[in-house]
Amino acid sequence: MERLEARVVEIKGKCPVFKLGDRIVVEGPEIKLDETDAVCTHAFASLLPYIVALRKGIKPSELGLGRGDRAYVQCLDPGPPYTDGGTVIFEITVIRDEAKKSLEGR
Repeated sequence: MERLEARVVEIKGKCPVFKLGDRIVVEGPEIKLDETDAVCTHAFASLLPYIVALRKGIKPSELGLGRGDRAYVQCLDPGPPYTDGGTVIFEITVIRDEAKKSLEGR
C-alpha cells in the first residue's frame, strides 16, 4: 500500500492548527490518525489532489511541485492581510511506493 508523509516545513502568518514539523501520514486511502499530528480542512483540500497523483507514481517534477522526490504544496489560507490566519507549506514524501514495488516484483 502506498504511504506518504506531508510534513510542515514553513508557516507564513499564524496557523491555529499546525506547528513546524507536524505531519500527516497517508497510507492508501486512509489518514493514519495515530501517526498524524493534526488535520486541517483548508490544508487537506490543497493536499488531496497531489496525494492521489503521488500515490499513483507521478513524480513531483511532472506536477510542477518539486525538483527531486519531494513535492511542495501550501494550504489555501493566504494569511495577512487577507485573513487572520496564515499559509502552511508542506513537503510531501512518498515513503513507500506500491507502484514501484509491483514493477520490481515482475
